[in-house]
Amino acid sequence: MAELPESVDATLVLLRQGDYLANRSLATALYLSLSLNRPLFLEGEAGVGKTEIAKVLSETLGRRLLRLQCYEGLDVTTAVYEWNYSRQMVEIRLAEATGERDRRKLESDIFNDEFLIKRPLLQALEPDSAGAPVLLIDELDRTDEPFEAYLLEILSDYQVTIPELGTISAEQPPLVIITSNRTREIHDALKRRCFYHWVDYPNAEREQEILSVKAPEAAAVLSAEVALFVHQLRNEDLFKVPGVSETIDWAHALTQLDCLSLDPTTINDTLGTLLKYQDDIAKIEGSEANRILNEVKMELATAGR
Repeated sequence: MAELPESVDATLVLLRQGDYLANRSLATALYLSLSLNRPLFLEGEAGVGKTEIAKVLSETLGRRLLRLQCYEGLDVTTAVYEWNYSRQMVEIRLAEATGERDRRKLESDIFNDEFLIKRPLLQALEPDSAGAPVLLIDELDRTDEPFEAYLLEILSDYQVTIPELGTISAEQPPLVIITSNRTREIHDALKRRCFYHWVDYPNAEREQEILSVKAPEAAAVLSAEVALFVHQLRNEDLFKVPGVSETIDWAHALTQLDCLSLDPTTINDTLGTLLKYQDDIAKIEGSEANRILNEVKMELATAGR
């Protein structure tokens, strides 16, 4: 188990060890979150690397990763806990068969840890020999507001109240990362309990650095062209502009096709790796893709790359 970073620079190094290239503002937000035991709320477009931060933390710190994938209708039984009703019924039937009549004793027998099914939020409060786990609450904006309100107790005091057992508190607070793609606004009450950071798309230079780490097999010229092409593409009026994950996928795909440099035919043939909506593909393929590629080639030639 690695120790938590003791400075912003150490946080940058820690993320780099996990092949994550963060800017200093993101590393500062993460360092403060880790050192002050506050959840980190990461907001940004899909595919910019928000979820990856939790995975990298788990890997580099040697902590268990608990992931709660949010969706509409998510409730306490899925996210926190539920009772194993089938086992409880078996226990009740056995008690009846043996003539057990003490209701209070039976209640205490069936409402204990043995019959409790623990979900990610409750598991995150349990002690762990490897250190406090990394709790990833992913895409919180997909849940309903009542569940968002339920999180307030957990994020404020790192505790959960179970009516049959009482309040369960964490001996050591988990390292909490919350992500949102901003499909709806998250309530201020939850945001106040967190440190906040907006994760934006990287510039072309940073994205090329990312490709050198995530797709090292790609030729240097190809990586430079891919990064700049995607950067230019994000200025277009698209339904969904490509994220960093799509850039990496495209670089892998082009390398698999033994492509050393972008050309119009290859771009048109592989746009489905980069864009995920047919209307966007139809808008870019052909003359528009060729125009962007010419701008990319000209900019790289001017820069002497």
